Order: sequence, then C-alpha cells, then structure tokens
Amino acid sequence: MKKNMNKTIISAAIASVFLLGACSKQGEQSQINMAEKTASADIQKGSAELGSFGVELDARDESIKPGDDFFKYAGGNWYKNFEIPSDKTRFGAFDKLAERSETQIKALVEEISKGTNLNPEQQMVADFYAAYMDTDAANAKGLAPITPILEKINNIENKQALTAAFGSAWLDGSTSPINGSMWFNRLDPDEYEMSVGVGGLGLPDRSYYLENSERFVDIRKVYVAHIAQMLSFAKVEGAAEKAQQILALETSIAEVQWPREKRRDRDLSLNQIVRENLTDTYPGFDWDTYFAETGYKIPHLNISQPQPVKDVIKVISEQPLGVWKDYMTYHTISNHASLLSDDIFTANFDFFGKTLNGQQEPRPRWKRAISAMSGTQSLGFAIGKTYVEKHFPTSSKAQMADLVENLRKALGERIEGLDWMGADTKVNAQAKLAAFVPKIGYPDEWQSFDGLEIKADDLLGNMVRLREFFREDSAANELLKTDRNRWGMAPQRVNAYYNSSFNEIVFPAAILQPPFFDPNADPAVNYGGIGAVIGHEMGHGFDDQGSKSDANGIQQNWWTDQDRAAFETKADALAAQYNAYEPIEGNFVNGRNSLGENIGDVGGLAMAYHAYKLSLNGKEAPVIDGVTGDQRFFLAWAQVWREKRTEQSMLSQLKGGTHAPGRYRALAPRNHDAWYEAFNVQPEDALYLAPEDRVRIW
Repeated sequence: MKKNMNKTIISAAIASVFLLGACSKQGEQSQINMAEKTASADIQKGSAELGSFGVELDARDESIKPGDDFFKYAGGNWYKNFEIPSDKTRFGAFDKLAERSETQIKALVEEISKGTNLNPEQQMVADFYAAYMDTDAANAKGLAPITPILEKINNIENKQALTAAFGSAWLDGSTSPINGSMWFNRLDPDEYEMSVGVGGLGLPDRSYYLENSERFVDIRKVYVAHIAQMLSFAKVEGAAEKAQQILALETSIAEVQWPREKRRDRDLSLNQIVRENLTDTYPGFDWDTYFAETGYKIPHLNISQPQPVKDVIKVISEQPLGVWKDYMTYHTISNHASLLSDDIFTANFDFFGKTLNGQQEPRPRWKRAISAMSGTQSLGFAIGKTYVEKHFPTSSKAQMADLVENLRKALGERIEGLDWMGADTKVNAQAKLAAFVPKIGYPDEWQSFDGLEIKADDLLGNMVRLREFFREDSAANELLKTDRNRWGMAPQRVNAYYNSSFNEIVFPAAILQPPFFDPNADPAVNYGGIGAVIGHEMGHGFDDQGSKSDANGIQQNWWTDQDRAAFETKADALAAQYNAYEPIEGNFVNGRNSLGENIGDVGGLAMAYHAYKLSLNGKEAPVIDGVTGDQRFFLAWAQVWREKRTEQSMLSQLKGGTHAPGRYRALAPRNHDAWYEAFNVQPEDALYLAPEDRVRIW
C-alpha cells in the first residue's frame, strides 16, 4: 500500500499512461476495408462477451437523461447495485480485467510450480512465488530480514554518511529527499541521462501536508500515530515525539516541492547540466558521495525541479542528523512491510489501506505475490512470455495493427481539416503522426534474466537481488545507445502508454480484452473502446506537453507562434471545464494537472469516431437492440470508464493523480457534436455545452 520507492534504474520514458515508424504503404482505403471485413467475420464466428453486441445495456439507468449525467445513464444501474469488494478501493473495467489477469497468472504460476525440468526463468517464477507465499516463515522472521539495513541507518554518524545512505536508498528499499532515475535525454533520445529531482514524502501529495481543512488535519494526526507504531517495531525510544519530528521534516520537503501541475511542465523541468558542474550550481550537497552509492557514472543529468533541489539541500543541512535517521528508519520499515510479518504488514495496511484509501481488508496474499512478481523491475517479462503464449491470440495483434492504422489515417485527415492550425505546423504534425511507432501485445525481444538468483526461502533477499540485478543492468548500458525495443510495461498489465522520447504508442496484451476490445463485438463498440484508447495514446503526442517533442522524440518547438497560441487557448478552455467538476465537496478535479489526459480523452474520442465513420464506407450502421451505431460508440466509451470508488480513494486521485476520475472521463463526449445528436441532448440538460464552448482540439 506504500507509495513507490525512488528508482535509480532504467525505465521506459512513459510520458503518459492511459489509466490510459513510417506509415504503412498499404492503400488507405484497403486498410479501412480490411478492418471492417475482419470485424464482420469475427462477429459471425462468435458472440460478444458483453451483452448481445459488446455493451451491457442492462447497466444503464434510463430514468436519467443522457444529457444530465451520461456516466449514470450508461452505468447507473450497475453503480447503484455494485458493492466494491472489501479488498478494493475502486472497481471498474480496468480492475475487472486486472483481476482476470491476476487469476490467469496465478494459474500459470501454480502450473509452473508443479512442473519438473523447469527452465531457469520458470524456476525463478516458482521460487519467488513459494518464498512470497510462505507466511509462516515471514512471521517467524519478523523484522529480522531488514535488520542489516536498519543497523546501517543507525550507524550513520555524519552528513557524508547520510548522503551515502540517500544514494543507496533505492537499493536498500528506503526513501530519500533527493532522487535520481535513469531516463532518456529529451534533446537526444538516443542517449540516456539521469534525471534528478525531489521526493521523499510518505503521504500521496504535498497538499496532504499543507492543506488545513479538518479532513487533512485528521489524516496527519493518524499518520503521526502510524509512524510511531512502525518505529516501535524497531524498538525506537521516544517513538511518538520522533513521529512528530518526521511529519515536520516531510512538511518542510512538501513546502519546497513544486505543485504537480508545475512538475509536469516540460519546459520548466528541462534543465540539463554536466555532472562536473553540479557542485557549483547546486552547492551544499556531496554529489560525488551520492552518485558513488547509486552506481552510475553517467556524465549527463537533468534537474527536473531546480529551485526545489536547492531548497531541499538546505533542508538536509538544517535538519538534525537524528531526525533524518528516524525518517529513513520509518520509511525502510514501511516500504518493506508487505515482505515482513503479518503484524507489521497489518499496521502499515491500516494506514495506507484503510485510512488513506478506504480499503476494508488487505488483498489476499496470492494477489500481492502476483503483483510483486509482475512489474518490469521484477519477473514481469518472465511471466509475460508464458502469458501471451496462452492468452493472447495472434489474430488480436493483427486486428489491433489494422485499428492503429485506421486511427492514424483518421487523425491525419483531422489535422488537415483543422481551421486553427496553419500549413507549416500541419506539415510538422503530419510528420510526427507518420513517425508514430506502435507496439502491440508484447516485446519482440524479451528481457534476459541471466545472472539473477531467486531463492524459494528468501523473500527479502529476492527483492534485494532484483534491485541489484536491474541496477547493474541499467548501469551497464548507461553510456550505450538507448534500447528502443524495451517496454515500460509487461504484457499482462491492463494499461497503455505513450513514450514521447521514442514517439511510440504501446498496448500490452492484457488490455486487448472486453470492454476495450472484443473481436466478436460490433465495430462501433471496438472503436468506442480500444479505438478511443489508441486515439488517446496518439493524442498524447499532441497534448499540452507531448506536443513539445517532434517526430524524432526531440523536445523542441515545431509550431508557429500563432498556432501554439491557438492551441493553448483551447487547452485552457478544457482545463477550465474539468476544474468545475467537484467529486467531493470543496475538492475539485485539477484540470491543469489532468490536462494531458483530458486532451487525450477528448481528442482520442474524436479520432476514433472519425475512424469508425470511415469504416462504414458511407453506409448507415444498423440499429441493434434499439441502439444506433453512434449510441453504441459512445456507450462503449462510457462503459470503459464505469467505476465506483471509496471517498478516500477519490480524494487521493484528485490530489495525487494525473487522471480525472472515471465518472468525469465518461463525460468527454459532451465536447462532440455527434453525441448531442445521438442522444438528443438539449440546452436545458445539465451537460449541455453551446457549440462554441465545446472544446475541439484534434
């Protein structure tokens, strides 16, 4: 349940996650025809998984007008009757597929574990799972597995040793206010560079420390009690007083951090520097000691938050050494809680699960094991290789490739038709679109695990060796050309992303299932589902930040000043639209922080609708079960975003997430004229926007 620890390993530069090459020489019209024929043939050979054509019509609440609340109209009956499982903080289409993926992975892992003559990767999977599932061993060991790390922290005697501990924090599973991660050089995507920034908070966002409403004051009180409880496991004396000091320390870090909407501004966060100049520009911190512990020698860096880095260096200098040691002790225990005895895990869950997110009980241990195994810095690709062999048909990959090209054609036509963009900028936009590289299903080259040791009786040791393995793998490649074959998600992950540095759109195998994609569903449903997902990821190449990189993934301006100003005006209008959504009294969607995702949703929906219309070749879509083609398209979109959340989870999403909650993502169609016509939305309806107020960007 803890926040992600600082990472110092190579990771795909995932510019935007959906939770959401050159163009093919094939004739454009034949691409559309192929997708239509394939979809038609598939419908004849089987039945849609959801409803009669791919949408669960009985989930609708037809007592609500679509124009008043499209989220409730499309899924209100489901929303009223569905109970969030006690081990969940939210549940929707993504969660349903994630549970399916977990169940499939569990069956695969158990099958592997029962096998004989396993290959090395299969043996790693079996041994990791066995170690994680041995609850008796974890309970017998208690805090002992992390005692060496805690002793290392306790033995810190000066600021140099503290700086060294910050540098090794990721390997040790601890936390540091200064973090560094290997990334791509935004001015030369063929090179790696290290991005250095400010982190180190235990609560989801700086606002949890700085806002003084009763809600946040209460959370901080419980947080202090939680810190004291975790320190008590290590028999730290004066735990209650030290917990207050840790909160004060984290508050001082929160005060100097940029707000999230500022952090995502790529112009502000691009501040390159050579390593030898760090001490002159950012004095007061022993950079040589820090980097010696990270294990990286790379000379090129980017400081993502320049002033906050300077300010946090001051915080490091001013805070007593003992407070920093207590801070690192707490985070080390909390970060490892899921790998330790049940009493430690439960104490950590009570705060991060129940208090912060409203989760009533922990996920079953087997689910936590599968989650721990499935990341890209774990055994995710070892498992993924078996997953795609069993659960991802090649026909799905081929159909997905056709859909991608259909969306590419649709966006190309839309760019040409833009009345706010001039000819010169359109040339550059088309070049970027043509250069999009789609990755579908799984990587062509699989991650090698040569040299990694996994033991069936050493859970914590397995995690440490995984960190060391990926750090060494990253460091071995830091001065080489970037690996464009690398994926930032394993195939069994239910998600998708756009990587601006490689100008690529990536769709793991697990998302290519209903309600996103069903080869037996009506084409309108697939275009409103996975088609809009494809469009969403393409849209990230042209959102308020992705649009700052060119066809080659280089961050540079390819716009005329006039066109950029016109774009920003439209983006501002969309930010204002989402700013008005108030899921919890007094707590609104951050339209600026979620702007990239909202542009992806609104633009992706427009691209998908355009592609759907092209697929009909001028014919009228049939009416099925009383539902028109356009209605099926928009209902499919709303079905994707059907979700139910705890209030605590909603608050965490509002403050710490880059996406608007699903109920508001479902309302993106209010910016599209076709939605008004499809559902007869009138000026007196709550969601009605006058034509001039509908945001049309892409």
